[in-house]
Amino acid sequence: MNDRFEIPARLRNTSIALIAIGVLTLIGGIAALLTSHVDTDRARFWTVLLHDSVFFTLITAVSIFIQAAVSLAQGAWIVAFRRVPEAIGANVWIFGTIATVILFLIVFTYKDSHGVNSIFPWVTPGDDKILIGKSPFLNKGMFVAFTLIAVGLWSYFGRKFRAMSIAQESAPKNDTKIYWKVFRLSGLFLLVYALTQMSTIPWLWVMSIQAHWFSTLFSWYAFASAFVSGMSLILLWVVYLKNQGNLRLVTTEHMHDLGKFMFAFSVFWTYLWFSQYMLIWYANIPEETQYFKLRQQGPYSIIFYANFIINFCMPIIILMARPSKRNYFTVSFMAMVIIFGHWLDYFQMIMPGPLGTEWHINWYEIGVFMGFVGVLIFTVSRTLTKSSLIPHNNILLKETAIHIA
Repeated sequence: MNDRFEIPARLRNTSIALIAIGVLTLIGGIAALLTSHVDTDRARFWTVLLHDSVFFTLITAVSIFIQAAVSLAQGAWIVAFRRVPEAIGANVWIFGTIATVILFLIVFTYKDSHGVNSIFPWVTPGDDKILIGKSPFLNKGMFVAFTLIAVGLWSYFGRKFRAMSIAQESAPKNDTKIYWKVFRLSGLFLLVYALTQMSTIPWLWVMSIQAHWFSTLFSWYAFASAFVSGMSLILLWVVYLKNQGNLRLVTTEHMHDLGKFMFAFSVFWTYLWFSQYMLIWYANIPEETQYFKLRQQGPYSIIFYANFIINFCMPIIILMARPSKRNYFTVSFMAMVIIFGHWLDYFQMIMPGPLGTEWHINWYEIGVFMGFVGVLIFTVSRTLTKSSLIPHNNILLKETAIHIA
C-alpha cells in the first residue's frame, strides 16, 4: 500500500508557475500604483491583497476546525484522509502571516489623497459620530490584539494537531494517551474558534470595512462561506491523491460524505444569506439597506446574482442526487466551482466599501488569486511528503477502513 506522497514534477512546476504569476502580478500592481495618483487605484491595490489573504487564511483555518469537530465527535470516517486537513491546517501560519502583514500595512500606513483611510474608515474617523461611538472596539489596539491572538492560536493548533497525529504512529500499540489529549485540545480549539472566526475576526477584518453598517449574522455567514470552501479544498486534495495512487483506504463512501458536506453547507450558507438579506430588506432601515443597495442594484449586481446562482443553485441541482456525490469528476468540478463562487462571495463582501462603483476583475485580481493558489499547492504538497498518508496506529483506523456512508 503506497502511503507516501512524492510531489510529481507537473504539480511542483504548476505551483511554481502560479507563484511566479502572482509575484509578477504584484510587481505590475506596484508599478501601476507608483504611476497612478487616483485614489481608487491605490485602494484597489491594497483591497485585492486584503481580499485574497483573508479568504485563503479563513478557508485553511477551516481544516483545523474540521479536525477538532470530528475528534470531539469521535468520528472515524475522516481518519482515511486525515493527513489532508492536517497538512492544510499546518500551513495556516503562512497565510495568516501574509494576511497580518497586509492588514497592518493598511491600518497603519494607508491613506488616500485626502488623508483618509478609505479601506478601514474607522482608522481616520474625523468627526463621524458613528465611528467615534464604535471606537472602544474599532481601534488600532483592538485590531492588532485580536489579529495576533487569532492568527497565533490558529497557527499553534494547526501545527499541534498534525504533530500529535504523527506522534501517535510511534506510540505503543492501542495506546490512547495522545488520542484523549487531542480530544481535550479539540474542545479548547472550538472555544478559540468560536471567539475568533465565528465572531470577532470577520467583524474586524471584513465588516468594519463598511463600519456604519453591521449585521448580527455576519460572522456566521462568513464562517459558512469559508467552511464549504474549506471542505471543497479538502475534497480536491483527496481526489488528487487518489489519482496518484495514494489514500487507498479512501472509498466512494468517504467521497460521498465529503460531497454531502459540500451540499449541506451550501444550503446552510444560503439559509444565512437569505436570513441576513430578508431581515434587512423587510426592516427597510436606510443605514442597513444601503449595504445591499450597492450590491444588488448598483454595479456589483452581476456578482450579487452570480453569487446566488454559483453557491446555491448549482450545488442544489448538481449535488442533490446520490450518484453525483459519488462521482469523482462531478464532486471535483463542483468543489472548484464552490471555491471560486465563495471567492466571489468574499469579493462582494469586501470590494464595494473601498472602491464604491469603481470595481474590476481583470489581470490584477486574477493574477493575485493565482499566486495564492500556487502558494497553497506548494506548501500543502510539501507538508504531505513529510509523513505517511495513512495515520498508522490510529485507534479508529479499522473503523475508517470499513466505513459505510
